[in-house]
Amino acid sequence: FPKDAVVLLLLLVYFPVGICLMLIRIFIGVHVFLVSCALPESFVRRFIVRIMCSVLGMHVRQKNPRSRDKNTKLYICSHVTEFDHNIINLLTPCSTPQLEGSTGFVCWARGFMEIHAASGQGAIGESLQRYCSTEGTPPLLLFPEEDTTNGRAGLLKFSSWPFTLTDSIQPVALRVTRPLIALSTPESSWLMELLWTFFAPCTVYHVSWLPPVSRQDGESMQEFANKVQELLASELGLVSTKITKADKAEHIKRKRHSVPQTSTSVRPASIGLGFMVQSLGTDDHRIAKMAQQVKDVLPHVPLNVIAKDLAKTNCVDTTITNLLENKEETPMEATGTSTFGPSKNIYASDSAPTIKPAAKSFGRSPTDRHLSFQERKEALYNFARR
Repeated sequence: FPKDAVVLLLLLVYFPVGICLMLIRIFIGVHVFLVSCALPESFVRRFIVRIMCSVLGMHVRQKNPRSRDKNTKLYICSHVTEFDHNIINLLTPCSTPQLEGSTGFVCWARGFMEIHAASGQGAIGESLQRYCSTEGTPPLLLFPEEDTTNGRAGLLKFSSWPFTLTDSIQPVALRVTRPLIALSTPESSWLMELLWTFFAPCTVYHVSWLPPVSRQDGESMQEFANKVQELLASELGLVSTKITKADKAEHIKRKRHSVPQTSTSVRPASIGLGFMVQSLGTDDHRIAKMAQQVKDVLPHVPLNVIAKDLAKTNCVDTTITNLLENKEETPMEATGTSTFGPSKNIYASDSAPTIKPAAKSFGRSPTDRHLSFQERKEALYNFARR
């Protein structure tokens, strides 16, 4: 939901209209599905289904359609929603394999090409390579990001395996806009995304066809993938990041299991890091991410000191070792609370740390118990550093 008060007010006013619109579009959507199943693959079918999808609120606009190469067997596209393959299929025949998720009827109904994903990625790659080399088959449409994004900040790191299928590919830049409702909410299923699409006034898909790109001699698959990623990011005006699908899943997992913190336990440096990450480039994003990892182990070292050492070492473990070995010269970061009092001299004293396995008395309030937990955690940190 939007955080802006004005937009949120407009959403509340639009809500009853959106509910009625969603119910009507569900009824129409059933007819769109039946028509798409009844008509054979042809230009007439794509035109009719595209018009009916506009009634459902899914509008498609394409840029540079003449750049589409009919001889290309592989389209590489950015990934924003769960229906990107359906949108591209309205413009040109293509097949998208279902690598994860439901199989059988649901896979077919969503417009995917079913393959045996359980046989392993190597077997999948060989099967798709044979498909690309077969004459008369429509091109493959693959999403190297392997997961959706909101399409506003950057592209996930491209996986290299789709680029092993052919030496020539055609990049397809996809940008999606929608008023009032956010796109591609984490942990939202494709069915929930479909209902939000029906609820929203409209969802506009902007498809831009880029010229075909071929792999150069001596160029590795990952270098080829990075080059295509840079081309799509430049076309979309986004950042080409090194964040992978696994990193996104880990972020969602941490966010789901994160414990709400009180105002006394929030470290100002963590807040500063969040603003710092938003304003940095790709390399600085990586440095900031590693700096946070070091910060979790050495919470009293200022971020600027950590980042300065990481710029030299480019390694989390080496930086931690350097900071521990030079602990007498490393400045401490001041905190606004006495919660971490027992560990403030951690870099100025060589005495062995004292571990507190338990508090002297059971706290009467949740705040007291939380402070006791922080003290014991810091003592264990100190012991681990030794």
